[in-house]
Amino acid sequence: MPSLQRPEAVDVLLYLAKWIGLATLVAVLAGSASAFFLFALEWATQTRIAHRWLLLLLPFAGFGVGWLYLRFGQRVEAGNNLLIDEIHNPQATIPLRMAPLVLFGTVVSHLFGASVGREGTAVQMGGALADQLTRLFRLQLEDRRMVLMAGISAGFASVFGTPLAGAIFGLEVLALGRMRFNALLPCLVAAIVADQVGLLWGVHHTHYAVPLVPPVTAWPLLAMVLAGCLFGLTGKLFADATHALGGFMKKHIAYSPLRPFLGGVVVATAAWFWLGADRYIGLGIPTIVEAFQHPLAITDYLGKFAFTVASLGTGFKGGEVTPLFYLGATLGNALAPILQLPFPLLAGVGFVAVFAGAANTPLASTLMAMELFGAEIGVYAALACVTSYLFSGHSGIYKAQRVGQAKLRAAPEGIRLGDLAAHQQDLARKAAANDSQP
Repeated sequence: MPSLQRPEAVDVLLYLAKWIGLATLVAVLAGSASAFFLFALEWATQTRIAHRWLLLLLPFAGFGVGWLYLRFGQRVEAGNNLLIDEIHNPQATIPLRMAPLVLFGTVVSHLFGASVGREGTAVQMGGALADQLTRLFRLQLEDRRMVLMAGISAGFASVFGTPLAGAIFGLEVLALGRMRFNALLPCLVAAIVADQVGLLWGVHHTHYAVPLVPPVTAWPLLAMVLAGCLFGLTGKLFADATHALGGFMKKHIAYSPLRPFLGGVVVATAAWFWLGADRYIGLGIPTIVEAFQHPLAITDYLGKFAFTVASLGTGFKGGEVTPLFYLGATLGNALAPILQLPFPLLAGVGFVAVFAGAANTPLASTLMAMELFGAEIGVYAALACVTSYLFSGHSGIYKAQRVGQAKLRAAPEGIRLGDLAAHQQDLARKAAANDSQP
């Protein structure tokens, strides 16, 4: 506790020393884990490309990972949602096994051709590793929250090479419209150091070029609002479709390893016989890069949407964010000639804006655009990201997010997004019952 008997500057210096030290330790752990993960992911991707027949084994890979989680990982299966829940309502230290399980599950998913991302893995590894410091240093409740948030920021920043976006993501992802600024320093330090740790390990991030950003005039600004509506709708549809498929599978298939097995059958069969469908599996980085260079067919957007929902909705491990980047870049590419704006500009804005709507993180997404594409894109990206955030409504890829401040329609403060639909249905039933009474 700060003492009133000494100068405030002394308390500030003690606070800085404490959190720079803890956040740096978190960053070294998370950044090193992300570097290893990215190297393993590159190996898995190149191996799958060189041996396409591995795609036929995807159902069995899904079954194996599903069995591992059933046997050893039920406590950590909620992934990012578990981290968010623990920050809001602490129960128990995150088991360390979350890190190797999600690492193995994601690499296997990519090796055999599932359409999943990578941020979920980095965030979960960062959070799980960070939370081990709780027991080691006997951290109090609020300190534990801040360490977990720092782990999330470190994982996100190191896997994408975006330290500022990573820092704000760890603050913004917890609740709609509200951030815990007491964790700003730990999240910022952890994100910056974790990114540098990854670079020291030899990690190289993909470069996306937006060579021309037009001057700020009326039409490009209006075009960003129009495009932002579509980006937000895409984020909402993606989140709702993934959750709906996941709920359907859990309701009708009790034995959890069978869910990714059946999903693997669908994805592998479609990818094997659908000409050109290899563009829709794995991370899809080459196609994202293409979206910045020349016109693409709308089938790239539709194909990736379907393959990713099928993969994540049936239980394959990975993340949602890189597929959302793919969807945003390809949709922006398709909108560019309609809105009469450059392909790279709309691809870059879509890249971050679909993510902003699906994850409810417009500030982190805007910073990511500026870090990846240059500060000049900031005004356009911010407008599209905020519009996308509003247009996606009270939905999102993370069910454990809370409503801190509702968007346009009222929603109970503190409710989980995953519980909001049931709450609204309950209110509708009560209203109908009251109306039916004489």
